[in-house]
Amino acid sequence: MSGYVFEITKAAFFDAAHFIEQGPTDHRYRKLHGHSFKVEASVKGEMQDEGWVADLETLDVALKAVAAELDHGLLNDKPGLEVPTLERLCLYFAERLQGQFPGLSRPTIGERCALTL
Repeated sequence: MSGYVFEITKAAFFDAAHFIEQGPTDHRYRKLHGHSFKVEASVKGEMQDEGWVADLETLDVALKAVAAELDHGLLNDKPGLEVPTLERLCLYFAERLQGQFPGLSRPTIGERCALTL
């Protein structure tokens, strides 16, 4: 519509525990431990007739709903997160948000693992 491409971003937070069994047997990631995660989701596109790329409130609600699925849980117990790396967390959020936000361009988890779609 405007010819300009915008990227809007919302953030959510969740706390979860995990362990990663890959790597050396004495690696600290093998022990059960927790993190406070910040996840951001960005939607990229041209301004629509409504005057926005996507409704920020709708993005906020959807992102927080996915974060709530993981909050105060063991990530390893979630299908798709049996090996809960940052990359797999990015995919987890992307798979749940893409259908509602076709312009989803960058789910990002805390330490800046970004999946560019």
